[in-house]
Parts: sequence; structure tokens; C-alpha cells
Amino acid sequence: MRAARALIGIAQAELARRAGVSVPTIKRCESDSKNGPIVSAETQEKIRAVLEGEGVEFTNGNHPGVRLRRS
Repeated sequence: MRAARALIGIAQAELARRAGVSVPTIKRCESDSKNGPIVSAETQEKIRAVLEGEGVEFTNGNHPGVRLRRS
């Protein structure tokens, strides 16, 4: 998520506002958790929707990551 924010140049506070969540929630999402996500699936989806709406693509496969959609 941190990489996705960096791609589009959006601050944690702005992402939180647009997703309707708190800044601490964004920070929790971006923290390294060895036990998986530490926020609900619903919250993850809200955040993901904002990022994808800005052109971020979440990739899967052997090298999970993010990239900007091509126009």
C-alpha cells in the first residue's frame, strides 16, 4: 500500500480522508505484519478502491507489487 501511495503521490492523511478511514488505520495497513492484514477486509477494499481509482494496479504472481495502469 505504501508503494501504491508513492506511485500516485498521495499522503496518508489524504488517502484516509478519501477512503473514509482514520490515519492510524492507514498506518496499520502499511505496517509490516507477519500475521497478515491487521484491518478488516471491508477497510482494505475501501482503501484499494481509492488507489485503483487513481490508476494503481495491484499485481500478483511471483513478484507481487503495484504499477500504474497504462493509458
